[in-house]
Amino acid sequence: MELETGKSTIASYDDDERSKRTGKPFSNLGTWVSASAHIITAVIGSGLLSLSWGIAQLGWIAGPIALVMFSFITWFTSNLLVDCCRDPVCGTRLSCYMDAVKSNLGGINNKFCGIAQYVNLVGVTIGYSITSAISMAAIKRSGCFHKEGHAVGCHVKNNMFSIIFGIIEIILSQIPNFHELSWLSLVAAVMSFAYSCIGLGLSIARVAGGSRSRTSLMGTTIGVDVTDWEKVWNVFEALGDIAFAYSFSNVLIEIQASLLDTLKSSPPENESMKKATSLGVSVTTMFYISCGVLGYAAFGNTAPGNFLTGFGFYEPYWLIDIANLCIIIHLVGAYQVFCQPIFKQVEDWCLNRWPNNNFIKGSRPIKLPLFGDSTFSTFRLVWRTAYVITTTMVAMLLPFFNGILGLLGAASFWPLTVYFPIQMHISRENIRLFCWKWIWLNVLVVACLIISVLAAAGSIAVIAKDLQTYKPFTSVS
Repeated sequence: MELETGKSTIASYDDDERSKRTGKPFSNLGTWVSASAHIITAVIGSGLLSLSWGIAQLGWIAGPIALVMFSFITWFTSNLLVDCCRDPVCGTRLSCYMDAVKSNLGGINNKFCGIAQYVNLVGVTIGYSITSAISMAAIKRSGCFHKEGHAVGCHVKNNMFSIIFGIIEIILSQIPNFHELSWLSLVAAVMSFAYSCIGLGLSIARVAGGSRSRTSLMGTTIGVDVTDWEKVWNVFEALGDIAFAYSFSNVLIEIQASLLDTLKSSPPENESMKKATSLGVSVTTMFYISCGVLGYAAFGNTAPGNFLTGFGFYEPYWLIDIANLCIIIHLVGAYQVFCQPIFKQVEDWCLNRWPNNNFIKGSRPIKLPLFGDSTFSTFRLVWRTAYVITTTMVAMLLPFFNGILGLLGAASFWPLTVYFPIQMHISRENIRLFCWKWIWLNVLVVACLIISVLAAAGSIAVIAKDLQTYKPFTSVS
């Protein structure tokens, strides 16, 4: 469709009859740069904090290999996934992961995808609530250690900090959609770089300062650091932690859809998203390997589960406080990146189910400081507030950092990062059964399934062990 202006003809719509995309930089940051920021925000998160512990379980050989392997698989399958943003028959844009699976695979796959995706999204928001509370507590503890000495326990209850994080997220959750979160993702991406660099710098300083920690090619030593069964479960859990560290496929289609109106029509949006994905995964992998390897070199086989809040570092305490503050700010933004698809799905379903209900469909325009024009919905306020309160309560009930991360990584990695992208690619490209490409793609699917099952088993075993001595709502850092 075109509009005549008298002097020129201006195309106002794209090929799918949606508004023409300009791709203007800083027009709501709707470029592949913004997509990269969303991806980096989604990927570099609390998973980074456990990588030195993960490499300590796997050792100098298997640890870096596992990081590179998960990085390559994530990059490869994400490139397959971004090709699925349009319906294979009519070419219309798809707005979420479930729609992509429904259009490309159909049947029960759509329901399976919905369960896997949204259970994982809820789990990630719970995990981020846990991590943020731990980082807030760490700031208070670092001041205590500096004042009272490192031998003092300086233990702090996490409940108050979980509630503070929940209140912040209740406010930010009223932002209507992804499109208005670009600024938040850019801030969060900067924060992720900041605390990654601080952790990296502290690790380098510790190693350069002559602090020699015991390391080995095979990681923690049976009979010295761990028992034989602890070694097995910890190795499996470490794989889950690494898988979680790379988990962003569950929001990739949503990120792509949210930016389609501002990405330029040429080159095609899938090419722009592949560029963004490659940049995001490359930057993430560089930081992950650096932080994981140097963290292990600094702390050795006794590396803490969270290398910035487990107090492998005590001084300079102000720098550790800054790092933890950056973690908090980053996770405030990352929480929104992961919960916005949940909000949209529930709100769309309710609107379709009760289209004439004034409570659900009612909204009015408002002006907000710093945000500009927006809309206020009573239903959105009630539902999103209830969601944040629920995830906060669960985080307070089950505050197991490493175990929860490993379980989330294991549960999401195979179905969302591997299985569905590969099966949709096979369907779209009409790859013949038992041809060479079909065989090696499905070998990858089966291998990743085995890894996910083992990682889940390890994480469940660790959580079960922790539950034996844990009392609900009494989490102490």
